[in-house]
Amino acid sequence: MDEQRAGTEVETGAEPVAETPATPVGAGTDRGEGGGAGGPEDGEGRTSPSRVPAWLRTVGRGWRHPRLRWPKRVALALVLVSVLSLLAVGTALRVNYAGDPAPGTQTRNRDALWMGHAWVDGRKKDADVKALAKRLRATGIRDLYVHAGPLEHDGTLPESAYPKARWLVEAVHRELPGVRVQAWLGDVLATEGEVGMRLERAATRAAVVRSAGQILDAGFEGAHFDLEPLHSDDSNYLSLLDDLRRVTRAHDAQLSVAAHQIDPLPNLHSVFGAFTAHPKWWSQSFFGQVARRVDQIAVMSYDTALPLESLYGGYVAEQTSLALEVTPKSTDLLMGLPFYYEDNMDHHGSAETVAAAVRGTRLGLSRTDRTREHFGVALYVDFAAREKDWTAYEDGWVR
Repeated sequence: MDEQRAGTEVETGAEPVAETPATPVGAGTDRGEGGGAGGPEDGEGRTSPSRVPAWLRTVGRGWRHPRLRWPKRVALALVLVSVLSLLAVGTALRVNYAGDPAPGTQTRNRDALWMGHAWVDGRKKDADVKALAKRLRATGIRDLYVHAGPLEHDGTLPESAYPKARWLVEAVHRELPGVRVQAWLGDVLATEGEVGMRLERAATRAAVVRSAGQILDAGFEGAHFDLEPLHSDDSNYLSLLDDLRRVTRAHDAQLSVAAHQIDPLPNLHSVFGAFTAHPKWWSQSFFGQVARRVDQIAVMSYDTALPLESLYGGYVAEQTSLALEVTPKSTDLLMGLPFYYEDNMDHHGSAETVAAAVRGTRLGLSRTDRTREHFGVALYVDFAAREKDWTAYEDGWVR
């Protein structure tokens, strides 16, 4: 989830090619023909050694050396294993997307909507709240995660970040009785770089806890935390959640978090961590530890890099099942829906659609815990949503 994007939303519904030198007269073969892309040929159609660069002939001799026979075979085997593994994963995801969701696997009226900073900094007015209420009234949305940060790297939160918080809470209560307004607080963690919040520092964690109390005193009915990138098995994060829950309970408020995706294969986060600085996933065990410490946990089930709707939907179905297996019955589990469109290496908008996410969520729920009550979806994010996103959510999940 993009912390910068939430704070700065916009409201909506080669290198030069070198010139090829001219071929000198007489550079062709005795037949008077040029050699084409492969270079000039001798009378038998073979590339003339005299025209092959010396460095290329050296590489060729090295590659044919008898001592490389087994290394080449091993390399080929690894390539084949990788290709076959990708094919197997793709097939499994497609199979996971097959079938029909069970009846009744639709909204439990516990859905949530991530909302941008414009709602608390003065840009939104009463008319905007009325329009929001008209949009949400017939849906299953019960919680609004309103961006009220970001937190400073030392865990503090300036009051100037949310000057219209109390106005918003009161306006929502007036127009949408029963809907809760939570403060969405996030920051970049210094887990993969030098700059960011450091949860290993006790003083920083204590400041985050004070910031939570501060926003609850301002009228918010919950604190929703999105700290990224958060690596699996971070004991400092678990300690922070324990301290935060004491504060939210004292205020009779909600504690909720945005969660990373779960290992689609056992220990995949460890494999990625060994080769990259970004492990991406959480272990299923760590996800369960987090879920037991909060009132709500929302899976950021988007930005998967998958290129097809069927693969993405199958992936969401798997994520739903994995999360259901370890989330307590008393904790609201929400699966994230991509209410935005981008096309890059992390997110292919043509594949990561709301319709595919809803269908995958329903399939996972059908197969794992179809009568689960503390379950819903979370829509990311209000200012980037298109009408077709709302329609897909309402047709696939609400009705």
